[in-house]
Parts: sequence; structure tokens; C-alpha cells
Amino acid sequence: MYASYKNLRIEVWAKSKQVAESPYILKGPVYHENCDCPQEDGRVWLEVMSCPQAIEQIQRDLAHFPTIDPDKIAKEIPQRFGQRQSLCHYTIKDNKIYIKTHGEHVGFRIFMDAILLSLTRKVKMPDVEFFVNLGDWPLEKKKSSQDVQPIFSWCGSSDSKDIVMPTYDLTDSVLETMGRVSLDMMSVQANTGPPWEEKNTTAIWRGRDSRKERLELVKMSRKFPEIIDAAFTNFFFFKHDESLYGPIVKHISFFDFFKSKYQINIDGTVAAYRLPYLLAGNSLVLKQESIYYEHFYNELQPWKHFVPFKNDLSDLMEKLQWAKDHDEEAKDIAKAGQEFARNALMGDHIFCYYFKLFQEYAKLQVSDPKVRDGMEKVVQPDDDLFPCNCHRTKVKEEL
Repeated sequence: MYASYKNLRIEVWAKSKQVAESPYILKGPVYHENCDCPQEDGRVWLEVMSCPQAIEQIQRDLAHFPTIDPDKIAKEIPQRFGQRQSLCHYTIKDNKIYIKTHGEHVGFRIFMDAILLSLTRKVKMPDVEFFVNLGDWPLEKKKSSQDVQPIFSWCGSSDSKDIVMPTYDLTDSVLETMGRVSLDMMSVQANTGPPWEEKNTTAIWRGRDSRKERLELVKMSRKFPEIIDAAFTNFFFFKHDESLYGPIVKHISFFDFFKSKYQINIDGTVAAYRLPYLLAGNSLVLKQESIYYEHFYNELQPWKHFVPFKNDLSDLMEKLQWAKDHDEEAKDIAKAGQEFARNALMGDHIFCYYFKLFQEYAKLQVSDPKVRDGMEKVVQPDDDLFPCNCHRTKVKEEL
């Protein structure tokens, strides 16, 4: 919310009639986003948010670390990765956030700062000390000869042991849903293009040249333009040969993708972070098999939520033909993918995931997290326009 309210009345209308149990009355106070009024009891917050008791991906990631020693990781992770990689060393103590950065390119810390500040405004976080990888690739390899260290990353892979979080892109879209006009999980649901029967049957893809399979996809498109509409919007990694890959094209609105029945999702440097938005539309997603994954991939089921194709694209044309020959089944898979996105990738799920992740991680710590030398405090934003007064006692009683 932009401002806090003593009470809030929400009316939902369709075809001049109130929907379901509308109007909904929320007894206040209802706080705005920048209001620093954390719920003191994390268990109460989890219950009110309807967060799951356990999240399988978190359990899977943390299983690599029976115990976590904050003193040890504070010393060893910067020694191993601090010179070559971009890292943020965070400590949350008494619901205050402290940070020390390592490496040259640490601009992406703004995304991690933002979600931590937002969480600590909403709920009292456990005391934790951890490292966040700001780069694309997971860092901690399974076959490493050194002790495996817990490092948080936005992307995981089958050959690494990084602890996966929701991507910075999805997280930012959640935090900024009300603050800008841009791509987010809400706007996609309102812009899904024409009904299924009226969509065109050309599979669509746009992007940059960040993987050789993308080059092959564009070459396929030039050979079969009536089947695949794939084009580059930027060239950076490979030499641009216009005779092979065609001219660079202008970006199109993401919402225009959904004029097509078929969306091709293919890796970039790592997993393509557009997948949540593609699933949230009402088109069929064809997804490349990959070693990379986001925090929710293990919940997705091939042939239920998407149609898989081989990493080398060798069966992509076959899968597209299957979709055309089995239109009702393809429509059902598209619908199931959309329902998954609506039920597992919205804002409340992202907040739940982060809190549960830090909560479970904190339980593994064998010593108290510390505010280390060189750390600086990450300060909450000032909001002079909409100041807020917390009523913690009243809120706790109502919850």
C-alpha cells in the first residue's frame, strides 16, 4: 500500500455484480510498504501469511549443511571467493541489517538489500549471518575438494550446492508491483492476449545471444519462419553474422508474446528468469532441459505444467508439431502452468520462501551471528510523506 489505513474495504466486481464474498473488510491498521512495524512473533506472521510448514527445495538445499559456523564462514568464504566473485556478507542482528561487500561488481546488492529491508519491516527476523552470490553462476561445486560452504544464490544447478533463493528479477517485481508500470506477476495475468482459439500458432522467442543454443534457435526460425518466430534483440557474446542470424530486432512488449500459443523458454547464461511470467500467461511453455534451476523448478512437472524439449533443441520441432496435433491437451498444459504460477509464485509465496529459508538456516548455526569489522548498517528508507504509527499490541491481539 502507498499509505496506512485504519480500516480497508475491498470490493470486487464483475459484470455489475459483487464477486464471491465481496466486499471484504480488513480491520486495521493496514500498513503501507515502508512502514516499519514488524510482527514480533514469527510464528504468528507465518500463520497469517498461510506459509507452508516446510518447503522441499529449502530442505534439499540445507541438507548439505548439517551445521553452519558463522565464525568459520566469515573467514573462509571471503578467502575462497572474495577476490574473484562478487559477494555480500550479511548479518541480521536484532532485526537490523549489516553488510560488507567483496569484489568489484556489487551493484546487484540493491535487490538483496530491498527484500531484507522489506521483510524486517514486516516481521522480526531470526539472527542470521550469511553470504549472497551476486553473480549469475552458482559457486559451490559438488565436486569441490574443499569444505563446502553455504552460499545463497539466485540460480542453482545440478552440479552445485548453492542455497537457492527467488531470483532478483522475480523478487524485485514483487516489491515494485505497486510502485511502477512494468512486468510483474500481476500485470501478466491482466495481459494474456486473445483467447486460446484466437492466438497464432507460431512459437515466439526474443532475447540476446547468451548461449549457443539460442543461435541454433534463431537459425531454425530463419529456416522455418511459419513455425518459429525467434530473433535477437542484442548481440554481445558471439560474433554477429547477419546472414546466419538476421538483423537485430527491436524489443516488443512482453505482453505481445501472448498473442502466440507457444512460448519457447531457453537458457541464457544460466536459467532464463522469464519463466514465471511465461507460465502466468495463457500460452503453452516449451522449456529446454537444463542443469540450471530457479527456486520453484522442482515443483514443476513436465507434460503437466510445460512441454520439455532436449537441451540441444534436436526435438523442438517435433514437440511443436505435437502441440499443434494435440491442441486440447496443449491448452490444458498451458492452463495448468498458469494455475501453478498463480498458486506458487505470487508475492505472498516469495515472502514466505525468504522467511522460511532464513528461519531454517538460522537453526543450523552453532554460534551467534556477529556484526563483523567492516560491516555497515543497511538503513530503512525514510517516508516523510506517509509516516506511520505502530500499534503492535492491538495487531497481535487481532491476529
